[in-house]
Amino acid sequence: MTTATREVPSFLVERMANVRRRRQDRRGMEGGILKSRIVTWEPSEEFVKNNHVINTPLQTMHIMADLGPYGKLGYKKYEHVLCTLKVDSNGVITVKPDFTGLKGPYRIETEEEKQELWKYTIDNVSSLAQPEEEEREQRVFKDLYGRHKEYLSSLVGTDFEMTAPGALRLFVNGEIVSAQGYEYDNLYVHFFVELPTNWSSPAFQQLSGITQTCATKSVGMDRVAYFSYPFTFEASFLHKDESADALPEWPVLYCEVLSLDFWQRYRVEGYAALVLPATPGSHTLTVSTWRPMELGTVAELRRFFIGGSLELEDLSYLRIPGNFKGERLSRFGLRTETTGSITFRLHCLQQSRAFMESSSLRKKMRSVLDRLEGFSQQSSIHNVLEAFHRARRRMQEARESLPQDLVSPSGTMVS
Repeated sequence: MTTATREVPSFLVERMANVRRRRQDRRGMEGGILKSRIVTWEPSEEFVKNNHVINTPLQTMHIMADLGPYGKLGYKKYEHVLCTLKVDSNGVITVKPDFTGLKGPYRIETEEEKQELWKYTIDNVSSLAQPEEEEREQRVFKDLYGRHKEYLSSLVGTDFEMTAPGALRLFVNGEIVSAQGYEYDNLYVHFFVELPTNWSSPAFQQLSGITQTCATKSVGMDRVAYFSYPFTFEASFLHKDESADALPEWPVLYCEVLSLDFWQRYRVEGYAALVLPATPGSHTLTVSTWRPMELGTVAELRRFFIGGSLELEDLSYLRIPGNFKGERLSRFGLRTETTGSITFRLHCLQQSRAFMESSSLRKKMRSVLDRLEGFSQQSSIHNVLEAFHRARRRMQEARESLPQDLVSPSGTMVS
């Protein structure tokens, strides 16, 4: 019986040798680097502390007690750590647990053949430091605090921008969180900020924006669109009118909610205006919206099939427009419908030199904060003043329409 032998081509021999070499290299890596734990999936508390704190050389000493029964001393299971002392390279001594002091003694309970309760205290019996040592320690602390202050100053730098005297700078980091309660799906929000008189913003500042189109989801009885759209802007206030009657105004955020369907037809879902909070800090505000409407079935059919609806040419018409100079702003004949609401999250920051001044100096200079200290009640003040003027005008009109003999104080009544 004969067997036939076939000669293997040389290029196959080289390829097989390369494959063997790569396998050997892979085995070497598996035996070295890859077998090490690159990711610790369940880190212990001690592991987290050691990896999140700057590692400094430490010397550790444990004070232990053997609480085993008589005749069974020296077993590891009966050993308990009473105190741990750590000393780092800076000479800082850490004692854990702390000295007992006025606290009660520490307790150790053993659960072996019979349950035992051990109590112990940790006291500092070292001799008091000499005055020279205390003085040297104070110098070390002073030097340490000085270096830390210099480090913080280097982080801030010398180019920290201050506001002009008598000015107030406002920073707003906002977020359009969600919109809920609207008729149609695929919502987006167009918004802009209006700066009243004596307010200004940098030339590069963008005071308007449009969110992404967001589909709604059912949350309870409402359909909610979560935008989570961030925006930020900066504005400065400088009071130029020193008359006592002038009431400064706060910036206003105007927004318009629209919907977009499959055929790229958009509809106005609602308008709203929000006066920015006058107090610094975090604010979560929900604003209700409304939209103009037409009476009749034809208007609703046109809105559903064709898209489009009544719109406001000027969104500042939501409040009293800044360019309005008349005595009365009439909205008679404008039919509206209440729609949904928008939720905003605003983080406001205010900067002014007046924050660093004493109260007496602030009152003497009548700084911008004195002019703006009533901003938290500004809306209610304006409403009260407008209601008072309206009531006064109605009384005057009613008084003029009455007969003069009834209005005159000298008039007599004849029975």
